[in-house]
Amino acid sequence: MTFDEWARARLPALVRFAVALTGDRGLGEDVVQEVLIRAYGRWSRIAALDQPEAYLRRMVTNEYLSWRRRWSRVTPQADVAATTEPGAEPDHAETHADRSVLALELARLPRRQRAVLVLRYYEHLTDAEIADVLDCPQGTIRSLASRALRTLRVDARDRLLMGERP
Repeated sequence: MTFDEWARARLPALVRFAVALTGDRGLGEDVVQEVLIRAYGRWSRIAALDQPEAYLRRMVTNEYLSWRRRWSRVTPQADVAATTEPGAEPDHAETHADRSVLALELARLPRRQRAVLVLRYYEHLTDAEIADVLDCPQGTIRSLASRALRTLRVDARDRLLMGERP
């Protein structure tokens, strides 16, 4: 399979993964672009692998985790609180609003914790596969996931106590 054939077939899925991982469409596209520039030069070796897409997903994850160190930039995001009237019927946009809230919550997590949750719940990878992508022990994966989920639960509880929407 040539690089162009792979890109036509699988690029949208890789970009969706990067956007879920970074929490920002522009940054996700930038990360994928950086990875594809490097992957193009060594495509013959990557294409010969059993799972070239898994290798590229690992490249995207590593690029994202090193992005801040390399570019030393932080992307500020507004904290948008959605308001709904009590008893109002949810409209078709509710799903999109829930995704936005989830993206904001994930953006508050440290990068490695966010990467673990995205790989586990978005990509449906096992702890062993995540450990392979992040190049760390499975125990570290379980610890990062536990901390991330605890942080999300505490944040949601605190917002409920303050009367905000979770």
